[in-house]
Amino acid sequence: MKQLPIIILLTLATCRLTSSETVGPTPTPLGPVSSLPMNTKSVHLTGDNKIENVELLNPVNLSMECIWTGNQNNQPNITGYWRKGGVEIQDSRVPVDPENQQYTLRRVFNIASEEHLGNYTCVFENEAELDFILAVPQIGEKREKPIVSYVGDFVILTCKMEDSKPAPRTWYWFKNNGTNKEQLFEAQRYDITVDGRNTKLKVKDVSEADSGVYHCAAVYNISTSTNKMHLKVITIWEPLKPFLSILVEVVILVTAILIYERSHSKKKEAEANGPNADPKPQGEDDEAEESSSVRQRKT
Repeated sequence: MKQLPIIILLTLATCRLTSSETVGPTPTPLGPVSSLPMNTKSVHLTGDNKIENVELLNPVNLSMECIWTGNQNNQPNITGYWRKGGVEIQDSRVPVDPENQQYTLRRVFNIASEEHLGNYTCVFENEAELDFILAVPQIGEKREKPIVSYVGDFVILTCKMEDSKPAPRTWYWFKNNGTNKEQLFEAQRYDITVDGRNTKLKVKDVSEADSGVYHCAAVYNISTSTNKMHLKVITIWEPLKPFLSILVEVVILVTAILIYERSHSKKKEAEANGPNADPKPQGEDDEAEESSSVRQRKT
């Protein structure tokens, strides 16, 4: 009887330990443990050789379905398969039977990170191909011409996502540094403004070293959409170079004309005083010499 309390305490401790254990197996996550919760989304594409652009913001289990109406020689069944980036996906070949005179190929893809985005193609017996292009929303405003600023001035670079697109989680700015991109932060010469679908980078007191390619990046949970622009910083004399070049050409032309006119005038004068000119009488020369000699003696 003295051991009864000890047995009761051991029994209670065993029950407590048993109740604290997890019952059943631990569920396997759909994606990496660090990823955001995965949702399910479906996209459908019907026809021949068509393209569907699919915008994604977050990791997702994506069900893609292709429907092909076939051709004149509809076979009882054909083989369908999938490609990604032009490469056939392993173990994706399946037989496809017609239903209501249509062939349907369906597959669920785990789109968990940026590397899973890209071009997915469903192929029906090499007869038809339908493409799904998976990407984050793209920045619509593309600038081809460079932005010009002057040394010592300031410049504002802007990026904007269209109003119909979802706003990104945040924005980043980069500048090409050789073969790498250097991220820009708020500093003495940089002001970065982020406002939903818009972002601005203000570069103060610019110099020629600030010339180069800048990138804005709209950051979504699954990937980043980027846009680039070229900044060209010049001195105040740069716009005057064409005018100065023309001015130099005009000066050279005018100088050449004056030299030609002077040379041509001397040539005419020489021709006028040539062999055909009237010679002076000999007496006039003697009188001139005598008058010069008298003036010298008087002096």
